Amino acid sequence: MIVGIGVDVVHVGRLVRWHSIPGLLERYFHPDELITVRSKGGGADLSLAARFAAKEAFGKALGTGLAGIVLKDIRVVNSHNGRPEITLFGTALDALKESGASRVHISLTHEKDNAIAMVVLEKHE
Repeated sequence: MIVGIGVDVVHVGRLVRWHSIPGLLERYFHPDELITVRSKGGGADLSLAARFAAKEAFGKALGTGLAGIVLKDIRVVNSHNGRPEITLFGTALDALKESGASRVHISLTHEKDNAIAMVVLEKHE
């Protein structure tokens, strides 16, 4: 059963500006996300924008937003075949449990100036 659906779009220029603010990326992204994305070189800002959109979409899928959730408690990485996967820790995992959902589905896309994420929360009956 679907518990919630969330979609978000992030303009890549937002992430480009964040690079100039010391510690901001480390505040919003899990260390694994930063390591993975920084290894991409030129595509880093697109990947970060998609991951940030995923965090926002997760909050929308919860129906409560991200209040009380530490953003780096949401980790978005790609599997060995490139499929995006979301792993939740701490405050984000607590919010998922409170929603009644047990599984998170995620889709990411980006092109030129924008990144979009969709998150679906599912409850197994």
